[in-house]
Amino acid sequence: MANQYDVIVLGSGPGGYVAAIRCAQLGLKTAIVERENLGGICLNWGCIPTKAMLRSAEIFHYMQHAGDYGLKVAGEIEADLAAIVKRSRGVAKQLNQGVTHLMKKNKITVHMGEGRLTSATSVTVKGEKGEEQLTARHIIVATGARARDLPFAKADGKRVWTYRHAMTPTELPEKLLVIGSGAIGIEFASFYNDLGSEVTVVEMLDRIVPVEDADVSTFLEKSLKKQGITIMTGAGVEGIKVSDKGITATIKDKAGKSATSEFTHVIVAVGIVPNTENIGLEKLAEMERGFIQIDPYGRTKSKGLWAIGDCTPGPWLAHKASHEGVTCAEAIAKELGNTEAHPHPLNRNNIPGCTYCHPQVASVGMTEAKAKEAGYEVKVGNFPFIGNGKAIALGEAEGFIKTVFDAKTGELLGAHMVGAEVTELIQGYTVGKTLETTEAELMQTVFPHPTLSEMMHESVLDAYGRALHF
Repeated sequence: MANQYDVIVLGSGPGGYVAAIRCAQLGLKTAIVERENLGGICLNWGCIPTKAMLRSAEIFHYMQHAGDYGLKVAGEIEADLAAIVKRSRGVAKQLNQGVTHLMKKNKITVHMGEGRLTSATSVTVKGEKGEEQLTARHIIVATGARARDLPFAKADGKRVWTYRHAMTPTELPEKLLVIGSGAIGIEFASFYNDLGSEVTVVEMLDRIVPVEDADVSTFLEKSLKKQGITIMTGAGVEGIKVSDKGITATIKDKAGKSATSEFTHVIVAVGIVPNTENIGLEKLAEMERGFIQIDPYGRTKSKGLWAIGDCTPGPWLAHKASHEGVTCAEAIAKELGNTEAHPHPLNRNNIPGCTYCHPQVASVGMTEAKAKEAGYEVKVGNFPFIGNGKAIALGEAEGFIKTVFDAKTGELLGAHMVGAEVTELIQGYTVGKTLETTEAELMQTVFPHPTLSEMMHESVLDAYGRALHF
């Protein structure tokens, strides 16, 4: 029948649409249910359009420092906020259309509307075609997550923003408060600071980007402060009063002293809430804080029901969701008798993380502290950007690369970077970790010159007292 499938994917973000494509490639009749935009939050309101905005801010920054590169700019340099937003939305639209094309190319049926599970293998969709009943041999829940509100700072889109509001501003904040210093908070702090806003970041923990290595947090904080951003760690926002002209925030600092400050806008970036309410999961899956509990292949406790991406335990990253989608699709195909499907469980320790502020931050694996907590005796290497010819030539001599090895076996335990283009460099170490490389292979690898990647080599060498250029 028309509404019977091998696999139905609930949600079309980077986990859902990739899972659907892989299912189709494996010969499974596949459908996607999506309530808003194909591509989900990442393509439409997250990863990609924010990078378009950050690129505009980066170019603006370089234009303001043209003299550092022997260039002269005639006339006043201005940022056109409306044009920046328009370009960002154009990028999102292009990618949304790309996903639509991929669905057609792979013969995946798209049902637009609100989906609700009626069993582990059936879904009701209320949408553009009225109410539809869909059934499948397997269902993948990929409903993602949304920004978490603070009880005293409900987003209104005018003065109190989530990331979605911060991506389509109608005016440039004069004084911006950012609550939370994870990737989203720091990226928006960097963006608006580059465009000229006076930015304050409040983080309740003792350092910014707290999931990163402590050395990276320290370096980034100094850099952002040098750029003019006010950073308050070990602090908390106790309350906010909103008016037509701005907000008054009561902030308790690390010494326990509370004071009020005036801002024109606030961005709340304090984590996410999984989109798992009211979709029929109550009796079908084990939940923890709203997140669906799964095995390494995406299985829930109900036969035929799977889950991937931000509605499952972290890290909550688009590339993790996509990888889970492929793993889940291959596990389903194997259950359905495909002998050529060989799913591999996800190793969460090999998932890289990236923050696209200025300077950029990237990492994979254990921090030095986590490695020691896990009982490893470690060898640690560091190499600064100032020691790299390409970085100096680029005018980007700020940053460092740090590597952490098991002193007994030489296993690469973790890598941590801050500086220009490190979000592109980190994949080298990620491949190395996936291949279970040791320092020996990395030392024997030839890195091209002149490139920023040479610092990766030097950091490895430094861990063993063999750095050549510093």
